[in-house]
Amino acid sequence: MTRAGRTLLRLRRLAAALTALLCAGTATACASPDERPRVVVTTNILGDVTREIVGAEADVTVLMKPNADPHSFGLSAVQAAEMENADLVVFNGLGLEENVLRHVEGAREAGVATFGVGEAVDPLTFRAPDDGGPEREGGQPDPHFWTDPDRVRKAAGLIADEVVEHVGGVDEKTVRRNAARYDRQLAALTAWMETSFDRIPEDGRALVTNHHVFGYLADRFGFRVIGAVVPSGTTLASPSSSDLRSLTEAMREAGVRTVFADSSRPTRLADVLRGELGGRVEVIELYTESLTAEGEGADTYLRMMRANTTAVTDGLTAR
Repeated sequence: MTRAGRTLLRLRRLAAALTALLCAGTATACASPDERPRVVVTTNILGDVTREIVGAEADVTVLMKPNADPHSFGLSAVQAAEMENADLVVFNGLGLEENVLRHVEGAREAGVATFGVGEAVDPLTFRAPDDGGPEREGGQPDPHFWTDPDRVRKAAGLIADEVVEHVGGVDEKTVRRNAARYDRQLAALTAWMETSFDRIPEDGRALVTNHHVFGYLADRFGFRVIGAVVPSGTTLASPSSSDLRSLTEAMREAGVRTVFADSSRPTRLADVLRGELGGRVEVIELYTESLTAEGEGADTYLRMMRANTTAVTDGLTAR
């Protein structure tokens, strides 16, 4: 190395040391002048929504991989550190990311701005099937708000607000323009879903799923939730024999022989219903809690909802 090179290296090391001294004791890390702002998102559904809004204004890191289960995925030490070094952490909340929420709290304690989307979009509570019954699971909030595209419209606008407020260096006009464009796409999605579901007779709008995930869709589009193979809002629970017996009785009474199961989960539990009902039961796979990898049918929120709407409509009109 030349003398000039050694001098430049010493100057760079001195500058780094001075920066470290200036940043010592502060709640958040000091960013270098050329460091891009960073947003970290826990689930891949919210990750897609956030990327639509942020665009090229900041780096968006999504922690949950395609086809993963939000109830059970965990973080590496590197991912946990990414959260604590972010400008903003966007998470679903309401108990969805069961193994990640403690890291969200750690990032918040480290001074990072965090935004729990579920709590901000008028969450529903889990209820017994067919409404009118006692609240399920002690009235716990349902985290699966994204099955209602109108709530996602509200979420997208709120995420834009959080990005503008907490992520330095972004251009507010660009973020707002991105959010407005995406809002129009979500509005078109809602209108298309309404038209599609109009094909299903009112008395045929009955849903049985592998676990309770479609409460918001049912509330928004006029479906009845007959029951679920796993009578819980989480995939980590297991059904008992009495749960299956109650479900099959409800299905017989409602004349339902179609079960919608998450495409990322085994359908073994739903298949049990075939034996319990003593006849044909059709199991239709949906994309419910995770996006897929690119090109696999549901790699964006908009494609996921269109695929599910088509599957539900075809499944309930083919009977």
